[in-house]
Amino acid sequence: MAQVTQCNWEEGVRLDSDRIIALYAKLGPAGAEQLISATMEDLAVQLSIVERLVRTGSGDALQAAIEGLLPLARQVGLPMLARVARDLIDCVQQENGPATAAVLARLMRIGDRGLTAVWDLADMGV
Repeated sequence: MAQVTQCNWEEGVRLDSDRIIALYAKLGPAGAEQLISATMEDLAVQLSIVERLVRTGSGDALQAAIEGLLPLARQVGLPMLARVARDLIDCVQQENGPATAAVLARLMRIGDRGLTAVWDLADMGV
């Protein structure tokens, strides 16, 4: 009988703090916090939609939902999240179920950690 081992992968978040600083410089503290808050909320919702659509196998809607992550991730300085989202699009287009599941898991890990990192940076009033 084959043994299945679960790997718990720890991956650091790459946060483009210059993007957050630029938002504060351009919009001021109140405007930047409002934009970051709205974007983070949209990003969290979009991640949950992507996760649900991957599980239900909704092709075109899934690709559109993943593409919706890209500008949100870039806006709050999460380039790695955008890159992994593009990787997920590739997996979906290739109809590679195991790769899609693996990349989705990575997207969710990076998304969760990225949301926390951006909130922490914004809380410092950068």
